[in-house]
Amino acid sequence: MTAMKTRKIGLANYLAYGSGDFLGAGTTALTAAWLLYFYTTFCGLSPIEATFIFAMARVLDAVVSPLMGFLTDNFGSTWLGKRFGRRKFFILLGIPLVFSYSFMWVGEMSYWYYLVTYLIFDVVYTMILVPYETLVPEMTDDFKQKTKFSGARISMAQLSAILAAFLPGILLNHFGKDNAISFFYSSLVFATICAIVLTFVWFFTWERPRSDWTEAALRAEEEKKTLTFAQSMKRLNVELTSTLRVKIFRQHLGMYLGGYIAQDVFNAVFTYYVVFVLMQSASMASSLLGTMAILQFIAVIGMIPLCIKYGPAPSYRMVVVLFGLSSISYAVLYYAGLSDVFSLLMLVSAIAGLGRGGINYVPWNTYTYIADVDEVITGQRREGIFAGIMTLTRKASQAGAVMLVGIVMQLSGFVSGQTTQPPAVSHTILMILSFGTVAVLACGFLVSLRFKLNLQTHSVLREETAKMRAAGRPVPEATTPEARATVELLAGMPYDTLWGNNNIGYLNRNKPAAPSLKQAGEMNSHTSQRLS
Repeated sequence: MTAMKTRKIGLANYLAYGSGDFLGAGTTALTAAWLLYFYTTFCGLSPIEATFIFAMARVLDAVVSPLMGFLTDNFGSTWLGKRFGRRKFFILLGIPLVFSYSFMWVGEMSYWYYLVTYLIFDVVYTMILVPYETLVPEMTDDFKQKTKFSGARISMAQLSAILAAFLPGILLNHFGKDNAISFFYSSLVFATICAIVLTFVWFFTWERPRSDWTEAALRAEEEKKTLTFAQSMKRLNVELTSTLRVKIFRQHLGMYLGGYIAQDVFNAVFTYYVVFVLMQSASMASSLLGTMAILQFIAVIGMIPLCIKYGPAPSYRMVVVLFGLSSISYAVLYYAGLSDVFSLLMLVSAIAGLGRGGINYVPWNTYTYIADVDEVITGQRREGIFAGIMTLTRKASQAGAVMLVGIVMQLSGFVSGQTTQPPAVSHTILMILSFGTVAVLACGFLVSLRFKLNLQTHSVLREETAKMRAAGRPVPEATTPEARATVELLAGMPYDTLWGNNNIGYLNRNKPAAPSLKQAGEMNSHTSQRLS
């Protein structure tokens, strides 16, 4: 089978696909920056009670996210999947359901109300976002086109972050700083926009034609039809765990979580920093977050050519350093007695925005190539299962960060509903905002040193994948030593064990496990010594 035949992709396709992340990034930005503050200020919940809601959602996620990835990979054989698409059916279904987001932001309700509404939207979010995240590798194999799709997505995501930052502040100024209705209207605006952009996604995106599926993928499709429910659950477990056996995906997760958890920690405590450390209004927090969001948008535009020229990992390290330095600067300004200088706060926020925009772009850009590496390993396209794991880790990291912040805040003596807090709370907020953020960023920085996927290595991978598709097996006789070394570097296993000649994934579960590159090198060395 030859390389994938790609439709002509125009500006409308890039923008329509990118706008879909108003759901993923926009609601996440609003939730991360404001929900804990909303719960503890307008709903009478303690930080511990609020964090328990997030914990319950993550328990649910542990089932729903990977199950959704499995479902969207296997939905194509159903009548609905054939009629509407195995990915796009769930996007269509989600258009009216996104309005469930607004029910989370109603003030003065019971604890159980907030728990149930959060869980309902969490399921809706997963149902839409997992198939949405698979669409780029469905539409194209080309590195540059994927980079442009990722750029469009993250650019639109940053626009949604700008709205998430400014809108609550504008409405708080209009309705009064003690009026919870500001947050409800903010969420309603986001839900309406999400419904509109998901309609664009439905009309301007497509899925990989069945004629472009590999023989292994077609064989897997036929095998699924014979499985019982218990066997299907076993298959789900095997597929999920197999993703973590793909070396480059583990590295990708390390960079992704390092950058995003750092932002989650920062976001969860930033409004508290402005209100209880600087003793300013929440609308000022909105202005500073808005400044960050504007610079994030600019940074994303700049990251597109940067990633193409220098590669994702070096670009990632540069923006991690920017965000880390700005996070520490907030604490430095406070202890230096300069935190009341608004121009300095705006400058630091602008630098933070540049770093955050780059951090947001790189992981979602590189994600679109992970399924390409997995294909050369397994001979299958498994975008959905990777998207499920990505969505699970994203939401788990966000909730985990907010939970940790809430617990530490309560232990430091934070009192819900009070306009002033004990000095220990201020110092705790500063430590979380600066050093907590930097500690997580450092983890992502270290992982990025081992990440080798870039334009050049991906081009080699595509060429070798096309050869394997056509032959239905590895083709050592048709590859150069340099290309072989590149593919082995990305796949993390010997060339001869690729294209399903290993036990990664359910379809290949009964085959021998592939040795590591180090083990294979030692075996070849011993063989050479015996022959000599």
